[in-house]
Amino acid sequence: MTTLEQKRHFDHIIERVEKARLRLSDHHIVKIVAASKYVDADAIRSLYAIGQRAFGENKVQDLVAKSNALEELPIEWHFIGSLQKNKINHLLSVRPHLVHSIDSIELAHALNERLERENMHLRALVQINSAYEASKSGFYPEEVNERYAQIQQECPRLQLQGVMSIGAHVEDREIIQKSFETTRRIYDTLPNATICSMGMSSDFELAIECGSTMIRLGSVLFPK
Repeated sequence: MTTLEQKRHFDHIIERVEKARLRLSDHHIVKIVAASKYVDADAIRSLYAIGQRAFGENKVQDLVAKSNALEELPIEWHFIGSLQKNKINHLLSVRPHLVHSIDSIELAHALNERLERENMHLRALVQINSAYEASKSGFYPEEVNERYAQIQQECPRLQLQGVMSIGAHVEDREIIQKSFETTRRIYDTLPNATICSMGMSSDFELAIECGSTMIRLGSVLFPK
């Protein structure tokens, strides 16, 4: 894909985001995080050159490698995958802008302990398993508020910004919509929350219409 073709494709995605945003509200703001787990540093560099600034990785080792390869660019790095406690030190070495996937009290405590040791703070989101799917991580909807407050109280080095969820893994649009609406409803009850991260390549327009403020786009941004 030439640079011009890539720019046209990127502009088309922006247009789809804008239309979905306007269907919800003129005042609603949506941020795009480019999920770059299947592409190399050169593909990230190309997308950066046409205007994308935030990139998210699912694996800590890939985040470390790509951030090192692209250290000359002031990229806003996000960690969007499941975080294993033994990878925390490597993750913190990158100083990510935001971690999307706090999915247990144990992980929150482990992060807080390392952050305390390094005299750092970390912006983070609490992950909600809004579709009640066994294959997904995260807190169930009925426990999120209590756990969110617990993390805020017990893990002061984690600066909670809101929530993240993955839409229901089904074909039925109504079920996917319900999972997004559940996440947004919880988000609206959280004090000082500013980020509701939901929506990926297959469902981002629906997620925006349900109130997402941050979408994670992979394959649709990096067509083969």
